[in-house]
Amino acid sequence: MEQVAVADPPVPHRKPRLTPLVGPAVVAAVAYVDPGNVATNLTAGATSGYLLVWVVVAASLVALLVQFQAAKLGVATGRSLPQLCRERLPRWASRLLWGQAELVVLATDLAEFVGAAIGLRLLFGLPVAPAALVTAVVSLVLLELRRRGRRRFELFTAAALLLVGAGILYDVVAVGHQSAAGLAGGLVPRLDGAHGALLAMGIVGATVMPHAIYLHSALAVRPEFRVAEAIGGRTPGVVRRALRLDCGIALGGAAVVNVAMIALGAGLAALTAGGWTGDIIAAHEQIAARAGGAAALAFAVALLASGVSSSGIGTLAGDFVMGGFLGWRIPSLLRRVLTMLPAVAALLLGAPLTALLVLSQVVISLGVPVALFLLVHFCRDRSLMGGLVNAAATTRVAAGAGFVVAAAGLSLPVLLVV
Repeated sequence: MEQVAVADPPVPHRKPRLTPLVGPAVVAAVAYVDPGNVATNLTAGATSGYLLVWVVVAASLVALLVQFQAAKLGVATGRSLPQLCRERLPRWASRLLWGQAELVVLATDLAEFVGAAIGLRLLFGLPVAPAALVTAVVSLVLLELRRRGRRRFELFTAAALLLVGAGILYDVVAVGHQSAAGLAGGLVPRLDGAHGALLAMGIVGATVMPHAIYLHSALAVRPEFRVAEAIGGRTPGVVRRALRLDCGIALGGAAVVNVAMIALGAGLAALTAGGWTGDIIAAHEQIAARAGGAAALAFAVALLASGVSSSGIGTLAGDFVMGGFLGWRIPSLLRRVLTMLPAVAALLLGAPLTALLVLSQVVISLGVPVALFLLVHFCRDRSLMGGLVNAAATTRVAAGAGFVVAAAGLSLPVLLVV
């Protein structure tokens, strides 16, 4: 008797799991609300009102494009931007790129340490220099948290991002004295002399962070996920949508917080009739006097959360930068000690804190074109990116943004002299 083959029951179609793609943008977004952002945006609001809101919006759109490309690069290649530079560029070029990236990380660490130290001083009365040491210890704890689980680290950074946003937005409402017409007028591109141009560059440096580009490309590398698995349903189009969602929510939220910082600065300036020019400690005093202790506490907690969380992100970015460009790493403790030395030295020497924060953002802005051009160079390579390769229009827009930032950076010495 002939046997009849019985077909296996159909396997139900399962949607591809895209959760491995979600989270890195949240970690990168913490860098977009660090103490450098607080200082630069408060100063912009205090001295120029809503005039530079358009710079924040434009820089945030560029940041969204850049971080999306960084995520695509990590997912498509399984390697970070620094690793690709080491593999595909001459050794001398890779080492030169590492040197400038380390300078960017140092400037970033300076801003984060100063901000966290100010937050600890406002909350607990700690002197600034010991507060910087406390920040170093906490940042090492954050790195240990990441080693114990990627998701735990991402959830912590998401909580820090929400805490910063909630604190700043609460203060905007509590302080009041906002102008909807002024905010709308701030969307019109214009500058007010050399001071405005310098602040605009600081905002760009605070918003489009080079170390966040390197970091995001590394965090997006997922051993459990590859675009090559598109046969299972994970097509490049699906991946793009997931990455856009991740970047859009995280960086869109950061953009709202940055605009709120300018609005807070403008509101405080309106209350003090020009008697306040953006100093963070004075801002805390003014908030306490004008809006009460709860608002002042919210400001201090937001600043502390900003500094502590971003300092851990900075150390992590430094690890990926060195490991990627050079192929070797140093212990996290040693790296933290080395990178915090300039910040502690500046604090011990009594450097003006808010001015130091703004200057650090200007230095960071000089590293933006380098990271952006490298990213565009690799993301336009179809043999490397496959289905996630940049469209021609995307390449042109990203390259144009890089040229604009580079031209603005080269004009800084002239602005400083004038």
